Amino acid sequence: MQHQVRDARERQRFELEADGHVAFSTYERAAGVITILHTEVPKELGGRGIGSALAKGLLDMIRAEGLKVKPLCPFVKAYIGKHPEYAGLVA
Repeated sequence: MQHQVRDARERQRFELEADGHVAFSTYERAAGVITILHTEVPKELGGRGIGSALAKGLLDMIRAEGLKVKPLCPFVKAYIGKHPEYAGLVA
């Protein structure tokens, strides 16, 4: 199951839509750094790996833009801890 993460800049959040529901991570942008503040996955999407797909997708987008990440969100921070390939992105 492939999910597409999008950067909804007008809402300052990364979004992943599945089955009519939207999981998202809110953020703030500053010079060269995106601070991930909060991640929310609707209960209808729970237990399906949607949060992990969202975290992977947003981190891949941040990497592609050449930015750093400050993971204040505990979920994204834990995801990075379990996936050391993203450790170099942490500001």
